[in-house]
Amino acid sequence: MSVVMNRLTLIIFLVCSVLYASGQERFLKWGDQGNGTYANPILNGDFADSDVEKFGDKWYLISSTNHLSPGMTIMESGDLVNWKYVSHAIPSLTWESNYQWDKMNGYRFGVWAGDLVYHEERKEWLCYQIDFQSGLYVTRAKDIRGPWSKPECLLKRKHWTDPTVFFDYKEKEAWLLANWGKGSPPRPDTPHDLKLFKLSWDGGGLLDEGKVIWTGQAVEAAKIRRFYDQWYVMMIEWQGEGEARDRKQLCLRSTTESIYGPYEGRTVMERESDGDRSACQGSLIEAPDGRWWFMHQLVQNGEPVFHGRPQCLQPVTWQDGWPIIGKDIDGDGIGEPVWQHGKPIESDSSLLLQTSDEFEESFIGHQWNWNHNPRRERFSFAEREGFLRLTASKPVAATRGKLKGPFWGAPNTLSQRQIGIGQTEVISKMDLSGLKQGTRAGICHFSGSFMQYGGQYAVFGVRGEANGKRILFFVDHQGSDSGQIIDSDLIYLKSNTDFDEARFSWSLCGRIWNETSYRYTLKFGNWRGNRVGLACWNPRTDDSSKVGWIDVDYFRYAPSSRQNK
Repeated sequence: MSVVMNRLTLIIFLVCSVLYASGQERFLKWGDQGNGTYANPILNGDFADSDVEKFGDKWYLISSTNHLSPGMTIMESGDLVNWKYVSHAIPSLTWESNYQWDKMNGYRFGVWAGDLVYHEERKEWLCYQIDFQSGLYVTRAKDIRGPWSKPECLLKRKHWTDPTVFFDYKEKEAWLLANWGKGSPPRPDTPHDLKLFKLSWDGGGLLDEGKVIWTGQAVEAAKIRRFYDQWYVMMIEWQGEGEARDRKQLCLRSTTESIYGPYEGRTVMERESDGDRSACQGSLIEAPDGRWWFMHQLVQNGEPVFHGRPQCLQPVTWQDGWPIIGKDIDGDGIGEPVWQHGKPIESDSSLLLQTSDEFEESFIGHQWNWNHNPRRERFSFAEREGFLRLTASKPVAATRGKLKGPFWGAPNTLSQRQIGIGQTEVISKMDLSGLKQGTRAGICHFSGSFMQYGGQYAVFGVRGEANGKRILFFVDHQGSDSGQIIDSDLIYLKSNTDFDEARFSWSLCGRIWNETSYRYTLKFGNWRGNRVGLACWNPRTDDSSKVGWIDVDYFRYAPSSRQNK
């Protein structure tokens, strides 16, 4: 009996392994394939909550950032496939003290899904977002690259999300639509409203108390536009029962010319039958040749999940005034995602997203975010030209739910999104001469945005000891360990990932590497994927003359290949 059971267990394991491997394969090939096609995802990292706006011959995409600063990443593309970082719409999270470096209690909150819009008459960019614990905020800029204004509050209220804005130049009217629920985020078993507000023409004020135009099962992430003299709303709705319950992309279409409706609804995209990640939440886009596209995310309800919510691009066809997103594979009138397709526009396929940084500028590159607002007097490019100096701080004492360990309270942790699920490599060269007793500095991986669920992290680096000694250390959410004494002012630290495993190495010359036994399993942090970066803190003191510092010469990050060869 035990032999039969063992064989059955082995068969089940092998079958699951094959299914698991085939599910990951499609994520290994991504972005521009260099042959006139692209593979989904086009942004193979945690680029959640996108919104796309066209200006001239470029498209601009925003992505939410939660507690990270600066907030609301802005990216630019000339072909909808190859993107680069250009700015952030929220320079600093100023509206709650929890986002300051001396509190660091904003892990659950911050910059959620928003809407980017260009006001053609005022020649001004506006970016709207709702912090669900606080309210609706807008920032402004004359140039997409900034400077962006300090966030202005339009309405203080908890438990609403996902604003979308439309400026009607014909009628000189402006509108804002948002998910208006009793709790946030929406739960699959909870009805939620879409509420429409009149917005002032300058975009800076709500003119009424709003009117509900649609109620659905946990509806969220609406985008409102007008096509063919009818109003369209693209949004998410939970549908189905039991195991079949899933997030699907719903399209609402007005039956009159009134923005208030009434509206009829139709499901226009769902995940494919053999997929396990919901495909929804995004923007309808018209290309210069008249073809339509849909930029959307894959939701975090399937594998692989540690890299967060990547962005995909789907072709759109119109049938009887309704969009069909992707391809109607099973013939039920509802589109499913396609995983490879011809590019919308011919373009240079060699363009790569910024990841590495030589720290030769006088500012932080747009790929980076601080963990909460930074302690500005404790990082510098001026102290030593060509280096980023991170001066340690004592981790702040704060109430952060299940987020345990000094890492979560250490100001000035600098990080960026992991790109891809295949093999990646980070090499950072550091000067250790500024370390003092208690200083801890190194490279890190982490995820985690919801305090009540806890978070995962790992830091590999060098620790300053008494009498000037320096020792390799490793710390993660499970504990810490110390290693070899480092008798050098210079060290190279390396992190290699292969799927969800990270391993760590070090070198004194940058050529001969010493691999450690330290391993870290990349995790998903309940709405946020893995990030990689730099950390520096000192648990002993906050005296600026005693905490010590690290000088970072460079951070060279090679993401996983776009072509799975």
